[in-house]
Amino acid sequence: MSAHFVIVGGGQAAAQAVQTLRQSGFAGAITLVGDEPHAPYQRPPLSKKYLAGELARERLLIRPASFYTEKSIRLELGRRVEHLDRAARRVTLDDGRALEYDGLLLATGGRPRRLRVPGVELAGVHYLRTVADVDAIQGSLAGGGPVVLVGAGYIGLETAAVLVQRGFDVTVLEATDRPMARVVSPVVSAFYDECHRRAGVKLVYGATVSGFAGDGRVRAVECADGRSFPCRTAVIGIGIEPNVEIAQAAGLPCADGILVDRYARTEDPLVFAAGDCANQPDAHGERRVRLESVPNAIHQAKVAAHGLLGEPVPYTEVPWFWSDQYDLKLQIAGLSTGYEEVVVRGDPAERRFAAYYLRNGRVIAVDAVNSPRDFLLAKKLIASETPVSAATLRDPATDLDRLVT
Repeated sequence: MSAHFVIVGGGQAAAQAVQTLRQSGFAGAITLVGDEPHAPYQRPPLSKKYLAGELARERLLIRPASFYTEKSIRLELGRRVEHLDRAARRVTLDDGRALEYDGLLLATGGRPRRLRVPGVELAGVHYLRTVADVDAIQGSLAGGGPVVLVGAGYIGLETAAVLVQRGFDVTVLEATDRPMARVVSPVVSAFYDECHRRAGVKLVYGATVSGFAGDGRVRAVECADGRSFPCRTAVIGIGIEPNVEIAQAAGLPCADGILVDRYARTEDPLVFAAGDCANQPDAHGERRVRLESVPNAIHQAKVAAHGLLGEPVPYTEVPWFWSDQYDLKLQIAGLSTGYEEVVVRGDPAERRFAAYYLRNGRVIAVDAVNSPRDFLLAKKLIASETPVSAATLRDPATDLDRLVT
């Protein structure tokens, strides 16, 4: 009797897992359960080209619908898994049907972190995570008026860049003292602050949102210090929370995500997790990390698929991320947490540079702005743990290619 694998999720990790399973020769049954009515689609373009109206909805699909038919993959779309019974090896859907499995992948992703303040339920107040969210934002924007974005992370800044170029009056409110404070150094933050201000975006720091004012529809965002910012549309982008409820209720260990090992395995050898919902050991086993990125979802899903097939392979990818804002492509390799020094190569004034993060005489991360060469070289330096001094990096005459050969 052939095996049946169930994939729970409708994003990048889920799509990659089913593809890897078939490419690896698995001929058994595969069922993908997604709670949205769409086949798995890309999320990064939502705050970029899709919001800008430059990308049709069908082009968001990771694979066309025909792929799933051709590969004999059963899609259960618009359905949620309500319960996981590990002892019976069965998941129950929201319509009461049960699916038995021989292997299970939880690729449940995450949901927007909610801002719990008065007025958040007013019309015109949105989050941005799904196609439906962006469609609702587009409808709200059709009425014109100023826009306030809550949060100066990737979502807030990417959305700000798109909307200011569309002619909207845009204000970004950030609780910390600089943009993208969680992921980049002050020098990179300062560069992006200047770029957005030049484009016409108003950035306000130290702004803790206390509520949304309006009569049926939002008309202003209010802050704890008494400041008020008028708007007709507000978009909240303050991070995501991993969807762990199914795993947690089934007794699987969770802590900022579903805990997995380097092979994407949970405590249960038949249950794997991948993507935004999974929390894994870092490359050195020093701490656990939950990575919110397409590259991570793809690589971890491949690892999980091989685990389902009984062919375990470890996670080896250097983490990397990207963000598109205006004509700027930010590519981040590695994790800069705990860095001791930052060395900038190139000139931010020319809109092309890289910030290298060092710890213990090694590069642990890089933020490369319009500099794919630095990004690729840094990935190699991080993976190889090549010793390099700040002075060597700081010297513009240093040939970085020689350091990684």
